[in-house]
Amino acid sequence: MPTHYAGEERERRALNAYITLMRASDACFAVLERELLPRDLTSTQLGVLEALLHLGPLCQGELSQKLLRTGASTTSVVAGLERRGLVVRQRTREDLRFVRVALTSRGRKLITGVFPAHVRSICRLLGTLTAEEQEELRRLCRKLGTSVA
Repeated sequence: MPTHYAGEERERRALNAYITLMRASDACFAVLERELLPRDLTSTQLGVLEALLHLGPLCQGELSQKLLRTGASTTSVVAGLERRGLVVRQRTREDLRFVRVALTSRGRKLITGVFPAHVRSICRLLGTLTAEEQEELRRLCRKLGTSVA
């Protein structure tokens, strides 16, 4: 549904693009969240586990940057994962102010079991777009994201 705002054409065009982007994002997010629910995971928790799986142990600040989350939000998510025995937090020897987060064997087992199905779900969701359209979507989103940052 397009905007009902009666402003200038450039404003309506931008609003309509934004509304469409957010609705598509929310629709995909809702599907993926529902699929993670049986594993008692949120998308942010999955993001932390996936980053640690593919990048190795990271400081909480690095995790925050990678996930585009605040430090407080990341601390909360990591604390929850630690309570479940999925990650471990350790102070670094080089600088005690930094907390490094690593997967436990239990966390590694969970993410390696969940992530392939997650990837298949994303492929299914984006499968309505051709390969070229997926690349164009990526390019446009990157352009938008970097201009905002």
